[in-house]
Amino acid sequence: MESKLQKKASGFRMWTLVWGLGLAGQICWNMENQWFNTFVYSKIGKDPSIITGMLICSALATTFATFFFGTWADRTGKRRIFISVGYILWGIFTIAFGLTEFISKDMYTLAAVSVVIADTVMSFFGSMGNDAGYNTWTTDIMTDKNRGQIGAALATQPVLGTILGTVVGGMLVGENDNYMRLFIVMGVFVIIFGILSLIFLSKGDDVEPSVRGSFISQFLSVFNFKKFFSLKELVWVNVSIAVFFIGFNVYFAYMGNYIIYYLGYTADMMGIIEAVPLVIAMLTAIPLSKLINNNKHIYIAFSAIVINVIGLLVVGPIKPSDVDPTQIFNLRLWLGIFLVGVGYIAILQVAKVWTKQLYPKDSKGQFEGIWILFFVLIPMIGGSTIGEAVVKSSGHTVFNEVSGQLDYIPNGNIFFVGAIIVALSAIPFLLTVKHFKKRMAEGVTEE
Repeated sequence: MESKLQKKASGFRMWTLVWGLGLAGQICWNMENQWFNTFVYSKIGKDPSIITGMLICSALATTFATFFFGTWADRTGKRRIFISVGYILWGIFTIAFGLTEFISKDMYTLAAVSVVIADTVMSFFGSMGNDAGYNTWTTDIMTDKNRGQIGAALATQPVLGTILGTVVGGMLVGENDNYMRLFIVMGVFVIIFGILSLIFLSKGDDVEPSVRGSFISQFLSVFNFKKFFSLKELVWVNVSIAVFFIGFNVYFAYMGNYIIYYLGYTADMMGIIEAVPLVIAMLTAIPLSKLINNNKHIYIAFSAIVINVIGLLVVGPIKPSDVDPTQIFNLRLWLGIFLVGVGYIAILQVAKVWTKQLYPKDSKGQFEGIWILFFVLIPMIGGSTIGEAVVKSSGHTVFNEVSGQLDYIPNGNIFFVGAIIVALSAIPFLLTVKHFKKRMAEGVTEE
């Protein structure tokens, strides 16, 4: 049975908010996932240990914030305040992150620690606004009629965020590595959308409060995994996503540095090299939304894994001698990124709809925390740790006479290792088939 909010979840205002807030958030997340890592290599040091520290700490902050603010949002039934305040603070601390550039290079350890702390604080408030606020609101408004369209929006937004974030980000950084300009522009952009959400979101976008005992008991209840593990289909979908994105984080955190420092392209060229193939890949979201509406989740998931692995195996063997960094187009590189993008879009699109259909009605905000646990925390810790080990053990190493430290440059091995792990995600997906088919046979599309 549809709620009052679901019944009125249509029209220009809703879709403007779905796309505006979602895209602003994904551009900012892309900047963190893409440009923060190249910023570290450019301004702090070419050390994957710093990137690992950033990924792990920001993942912990994101997960805690989603659980904490998700519980708070469920108890109050309010969505607007978490979205608005979260986005505004997110933008402020994005700008603050850039200030770490001005720490003296003689204080390398302080600079490295400051970067990790600044990223952690930014991620905390980003999760408040985007994960606990915006994502929970999109779950509230999802119905049988719009789930494919919302799934398409949620899946294509990270890709659009990557496209806009990398192209515009590359233009802002430029050949002179002006990262501060990038952080100011992106931070102000997110702040503006936080302010706009205060204006265009209303009390009608809130839901009935769900209060179960004290705040602490309700907050801790989500860590009672008995309820979660009783939802077998949801468990295996989440495990599958975790494995897939462990593989994703092995290579994606270093893709920008691979293109810039291994293949020899400039930062602005890197943005275009990633963006154009992803623009083409994004077109697959349209037919995918129709397949999702027809409950073809299983077929989409397995196809996505195969296509993603093929793409990684196309990119992996590319060496500096195979490209001309003065020419932006390289067929192998662009084709590989296109295939990686198709697989990424498909798995993200189907997984977001799939999991949201299975959330208990009285704890949607908290179960966004479960999503973050499997989509962010586990993959970032596992993927970043493996990625660092791959870069340090088999990457390209150069002694930096200026800093007196080793520079670790990622090579194609990050894609080979990522492909193996992504392929393994097919195993837990196989275990979802029985539960998915049983639910379809019972005619249940939403819990």
